[in-house]
Amino acid sequence: MKVVVCVKQVPDTETRVKIAPEGNAIVETDVNWIVSPFDEFAIEEALRIREARGGEVVLVAAGPDRVQTALRSGLAMGADSGVHVKDPLVDAGDTLATARALAGALKTLVPFDIVLTGQQGVGGDHGQMPGLLAELLDLPQVTVAVRIEIQDGKAVVEREIEGGRETWETSLPAVISTQKGLNEPRYASLKGIMAAKRKTIQTVDAAALGIDAAALAPRLKVVAMELPPARAAVKMISGDAETQSKELLRLLHDEAKVI
Repeated sequence: MKVVVCVKQVPDTETRVKIAPEGNAIVETDVNWIVSPFDEFAIEEALRIREARGGEVVLVAAGPDRVQTALRSGLAMGADSGVHVKDPLVDAGDTLATARALAGALKTLVPFDIVLTGQQGVGGDHGQMPGLLAELLDLPQVTVAVRIEIQDGKAVVEREIEGGRETWETSLPAVISTQKGLNEPRYASLKGIMAAKRKTIQTVDAAALGIDAAALAPRLKVVAMELPPARAAVKMISGDAETQSKELLRLLHDEAKVI
């Protein structure tokens, strides 16, 4: 089977984000970039499918030069090859532009059996990406998968819903987005890291994929970003239980104004 995984590079969740002077982007200096954790579930599941049924795992990502480090991370886990869509028009575009770029790259990989993505990115979220890809590729999709079973020509997918789970069956090829709980991503071994340096990453731009510049023009513009307000200092209440409860009620009424 050929399994294609769409990978997004995001700031490490432990990074202290700073807003750039222009106010509509983050400062990328000193940011540690990683593979989005939801995409790691997708890579791990792709590797398990290959181990069970044979075939290959191809990673696809869009973005600037630094995105190659994310692809190398996935290759170190065990993926076979990568495709890097590198184009300033894509970088300056919105989620739809990224989806069109990824879909263009995916079309060059046909025939494939499954497209796996994370259910969202931990950077800008972009939870609509699986749906956009499915629409652009004219494929069925199943979202927030927590179990995937591949059968002959189809996949049985268990997905999370509010208050429970449900099971869907889809023909293949299909787009499936992965959720926490699907698996436990493996760590790259030293052997895998060394092997990743020799694996192929193909770099293409929008023109090579036959995507017109007008199709990448952003329809969404980030006007401003701001950090959440700083949390107020914790106020400790001393005294016995009765004194504390009375003071707490007073603070909630007079200062917090929630009662």
